Amino acid sequence: MEKIPMTRAGFDKLDEELKILKSVERPAIIRAIAEAREHGDLSENAEYHSAREKQSFIEGRIKELEAVISLAEVIDVSKLSGTIKFGATVKLIDEDTEEEKTYQIVGESEADIERNLLNIRSPLARALIGKDEGDSVEVVTPGGKRSYEIVTIRYS
Repeated sequence: MEKIPMTRAGFDKLDEELKILKSVERPAIIRAIAEAREHGDLSENAEYHSAREKQSFIEGRIKELEAVISLAEVIDVSKLSGTIKFGATVKLIDEDTEEEKTYQIVGESEADIERNLLNIRSPLARALIGKDEGDSVEVVTPGGKRSYEIVTIRYS
């Protein structure tokens, strides 16, 4: 199977979530199911069905996290430099609005646009890969074409 590139911070976050699911959430839901069973008839027991549904979600998430972690290739971005590649933190200026934005290019499983963590497979990240400070990139987005100037590239 193909390795999944990931930053150390992204790996640690997923690993922590997995530990919490296994050591806190899983035992809590097992207790909730046992408690709901004590209430009698399971066919009309909403608490039981809700707990089983939550258990299914937790078990699915555990399997998903275990799979991602087993394929993770943690990349030490502090040892990288040069043009934009995985792990780069890039400051951009929107050439139309003059708005500044800063993104870190990360793996798919750790991407979170709200926290400025940009999926390496996104159109913007793909356009930035291989570029250098001072370069301009044009990206086709759902809102139309956008042009950005690369102000700084940092690896930390």
